[in-house]
Amino acid sequence: MPTPPTSPAAGSTSGPATDELLAAARAWRDDDPDPATRAELDALIEAAAAGGDHGETARADLADRFAGMLEFGTAGLRGALGAGPRRMNRAVVIRAAAGLVAYLQAEGGRPDPAVVIGYDARHNSDVFARDTAAVVEAAGGSAMVLPRPLPTPVLAFAIRHLGADAGVMVTASHNPPQDNGYKVYLGDGSQIVPPVDAQIAAHIAAVGSVASVPMADDGWDTLGDELLEAYVDRAAAVFSPDAPRDVTVVHTALHGVGSETLRLTFERAGLPAPQAVSSQEQPDPAFPTVTFPNPEEPGAIDAALALAAEVHPDVVVANDPDADRCAAAVDDHGTWRMLRGDELGALLGHAVIERLSGPAARPDTSRRVLASSIVSSRLLAAMAAAAGLPHEETLTGFKWIARVPGLAYGYEEALGYCVAPDAVQDKDGVSAAVLLVELVARLKATGRTLLDVLDDLAVAHGVHATDAFSVRVRDLALMPALMERLRAERPETIAGSPVERLDDLAAGAGGLPPTDGLRYHLADGSRVIVRPSGTEPKVKVYLEAVEPVRGPSDLARAREVTAARLASIRRDMAALTAL
Repeated sequence: MPTPPTSPAAGSTSGPATDELLAAARAWRDDDPDPATRAELDALIEAAAAGGDHGETARADLADRFAGMLEFGTAGLRGALGAGPRRMNRAVVIRAAAGLVAYLQAEGGRPDPAVVIGYDARHNSDVFARDTAAVVEAAGGSAMVLPRPLPTPVLAFAIRHLGADAGVMVTASHNPPQDNGYKVYLGDGSQIVPPVDAQIAAHIAAVGSVASVPMADDGWDTLGDELLEAYVDRAAAVFSPDAPRDVTVVHTALHGVGSETLRLTFERAGLPAPQAVSSQEQPDPAFPTVTFPNPEEPGAIDAALALAAEVHPDVVVANDPDADRCAAAVDDHGTWRMLRGDELGALLGHAVIERLSGPAARPDTSRRVLASSIVSSRLLAAMAAAAGLPHEETLTGFKWIARVPGLAYGYEEALGYCVAPDAVQDKDGVSAAVLLVELVARLKATGRTLLDVLDDLAVAHGVHATDAFSVRVRDLALMPALMERLRAERPETIAGSPVERLDDLAAGAGGLPPTDGLRYHLADGSRVIVRPSGTEPKVKVYLEAVEPVRGPSDLARAREVTAARLASIRRDMAALTAL
């Protein structure tokens, strides 16, 4: 493909820049194997060449689509579906698959790499999975494709279970309906990290054309249900054999692929079937009942909360569309509310600590490390210290958390939880739901709730109140500019508390690998972290305030103090990060 041209100046409808843009678009179109995206480009090229207002709009659209390739990084590929090198389409996916196989052959020393491929129910996910299998087979590898749309953790499990050299999951997780993505795992079942991402990207860039990539017509292995059965067995085994099973659950899959796998896992664990939110139970790539299919987004689980208000379950469980995340909601004095990611992280951590150090501690001591990301609450570290267990802090993302040696449990505040790392070395919303439901059932048998445990943890370790907000940008160039401005303009105080230390995470603070971000430590024990998102056009700001508690009667005061402190920190940080 020709080098993407520099976008022409606004108002220009002809000249060398436009000619170069149209030439690049025609070259890409002629190399595109998909009739639908070829037709899409044809229409834009014709409109751009015709000129006028409509032509100006088409030319700007083309300029955006051809302003470079969709970047391959540690999250693989993710972007809007459509024609052109900066969109998710068959041409981009075929190049990515060819680059991945070339990397495995050249860097991994495997002339015949085995690659297992999964896919969700988004638009074109099955097509992208089939194209990947065709590339792997034609290159001399062995492709194994999951039998149907299934959760991401099933794919992550399959890599180690089948002894594959790599895995690919076609999913955009919780992104909007118009997106799709391409997530890559290596043979240990973990997501890629630097420098592997750059090495794979270099092999992708070396692909001359889609037409030059050999593709097999058949030959790959479509796996049977025995793979799903094996995953379900391991996920169900998270539930302790001696735990009570008198528990009721409302579940929403948010139009994703989690319903069947969660139901089968509950059945295998001997649990009552969850009551599904029927309007969101079946996979639907249009996500018709939600604006944004992410449990964290306001309104996303309203249908589940409405059903809970009718049927009064013990807990509400929600998965994101590819079921690698887990959310929960509880009845808080007559009002159903969703738990924050850090609250659920502490609750699942409590359950794991009980297994590791409680009266019914399991004999396996090879996995005793608890881990959480730098943007997650520090409560888990305090809990681990009190239990005499090691804790590790990692960079954001399960590509880092899952790599912690001896990991017993890891989480990040964005609803990602790894409760069975020996089975799935990644976040897993199904096994996390199983452990959560066991905790709910145990508490119910003693007349207690999840909120009671959160109270206990606050009394023991102090209130750890967290909040977060995002600064969304239209121009990606504004993200590094904002970060540089924050580096240059260090505040003396935030919310009236002196800034005792500012860590520039780009320098590898605290022994962590370098990453773009800033961490503010305040004199009152509060902490603020600012970092660009790795998957969306926004800068994220994470807040935490901590207040000691002098016994149960002091809990309300401590929570009022941290709530007020968080609100004040948020106001100041919103002003500091305003564009």
